[in-house]
Amino acid sequence: MNLDKLFHLKENHTDVKTEVMAGITTFMTMAYILAVNPNILSASGMDRGSVFTATALSAFIASCLMALLSNYPFVLAPGMGLNAYFTYTVVLGMGYSWQQALAAVFAEGIIFILLSLTNVREAIFNSIPMNLKHAVSVGIGLFIAFIGLQNAKIVVGNDSTLVSIFSFKSSVAEGTFSSQGITVLLALIGILVTAILLAKDVKGSILWGILITWVLGIICQLTHLYVPNADLGYYSLLPDFSSGISVPSMAPTFMKMDFSIVFSLDFVVIMFAFLFVDMFDTLGTLIGVASKADMLDKDGKLPNIKGALLSDAVGTTVGAMCGTSTVTTFVESASGVAEGGRTGLTSIVAGILFALSLLLSPIFLAIPSFATAPALIVVGYLMLTSVTKIDFSDMTEAIPCFIAIIAMPFMYSISEGISMGVISYVVINLITGKAKEKKISALMYVLAVLFVLKYIFI
Repeated sequence: MNLDKLFHLKENHTDVKTEVMAGITTFMTMAYILAVNPNILSASGMDRGSVFTATALSAFIASCLMALLSNYPFVLAPGMGLNAYFTYTVVLGMGYSWQQALAAVFAEGIIFILLSLTNVREAIFNSIPMNLKHAVSVGIGLFIAFIGLQNAKIVVGNDSTLVSIFSFKSSVAEGTFSSQGITVLLALIGILVTAILLAKDVKGSILWGILITWVLGIICQLTHLYVPNADLGYYSLLPDFSSGISVPSMAPTFMKMDFSIVFSLDFVVIMFAFLFVDMFDTLGTLIGVASKADMLDKDGKLPNIKGALLSDAVGTTVGAMCGTSTVTTFVESASGVAEGGRTGLTSIVAGILFALSLLLSPIFLAIPSFATAPALIVVGYLMLTSVTKIDFSDMTEAIPCFIAIIAMPFMYSISEGISMGVISYVVINLITGKAKEKKISALMYVLAVLFVLKYIFI
């Protein structure tokens, strides 16, 4: 196979070796999703092994599609933030089953395919104010970080103040330090380790942070500083190879979508929230990473963006069928681009590595939540950096952004942040007489009305 002819390597000033290294680098920075995604989605009642297989398989398929449909070095996998919305908002918060949530992801994927084949997505993209798009990213960052703090038990429930910091003193007094307290301590160490690696610009710092925290946990288990306690939900940190090397069955989640709520207003809101976050995350990632690689044309547009969006949309649909939350383009693709990746060969290499990781499922499934929590917190920080792009000099822009940002972690829901942000933006600009000046689109008014109706009737 002539790789140069297939991926236009010379035309893009790259070669096979550079592209392979770029693909490996991107996989290293993204591989944490293989440990984090089963952890998050299993909280909704889904089978961890099945979710692991669905995560790796959908990442492989979507990344290969990206290479074939657009020839861009972008890699895809089930997205952070969207998996949190799936579990903590739709299933645990709103009370829907994970099967119904999968149906919403599937429907979103189908709509995204249709939008990607037409020019409608440009109209939707242009209708949402840029500041509000950045605010959504910031809010999701805070929400993910809050979930990470909870998963690590650094932040715990409190009857007086709703939340408070974990008490090591109480843990020692109650005799749970060897199972619970030590894992909180390890998570705190993990956050510092990941932060230091990130500050030193180490490739794959998030994955290394997870692995180092996990290895420290294993050392603690072998030296009996950490003692598994199944009653408290603390299990052995050692991978279980007793069944040999095998790929976990996808049967528990494959094609398990439940469309029974498809005609309800709630379903529309859930689906739109998935669609909104996926669409704007994807477009933001594509444009952000492409600008670093000098792929944008003189008008600041990305040629063949339709192929890139289509691969993302098909990936989401396939992912829902396999049994995972929304598949999206990862901002970590920037690490491969920084290594010189310029074509779809980078995506193919990373995709193949995701497929090969299926054979290592006992390792990824043994990684505990206290080891993946630092990754959630650090990814939260990376998403929070979008706050610098918000225009705080204009109150009619900044206040709706602020409302959207604080609503997500404090109301424990990404969709509430989106709803509150859109409603407040329209109302504040209408009453202050700035709506005409800002040319707020008709679609924004429609969205605001729909969200208000949601609060009245739901």
